[in-house]
Amino acid sequence: MRLELEINNHEEHGVQYWPLFLLQTGEHVGCCGLQPHQEGIYQLGFQLRAAFWGRGFAREAGESVVEHAFTTLGIRALYAGHHPDNQASRGVLSHLGFHYTHDEFYPPTGRIEPCYLLLRSAFPEFSAR
Repeated sequence: MRLELEINNHEEHGVQYWPLFLLQTGEHVGCCGLQPHQEGIYQLGFQLRAAFWGRGFAREAGESVVEHAFTTLGIRALYAGHHPDNQASRGVLSHLGFHYTHDEFYPPTGRIEPCYLLLRSAFPEFSAR
């Protein structure tokens, strides 16, 4: 089911969750990517294996995906959310420039989760493209 979704998103929208690997060993770190959310807005997400938490991989991957979204794909805004207990993810989103907008029920976790938005127009270096 997940693989089908990623293939579909890639074929229809040119986005997916890309796998992340450690350059030194080729070990699978996790994934980071985009999926359609609403008209003109895509959702940024990242999931890392626990062994790789706290090492800056989510931030590094997130920076690359945000730049790709705004420069290559011309997406006007990105949406993101995180588990309410995951302060590290909140920190990554804040570092990337996301701003809190509201809380929303997220069915996969059954929890109310904080949601954020990042506008391309907030970055002059991306807005001119």
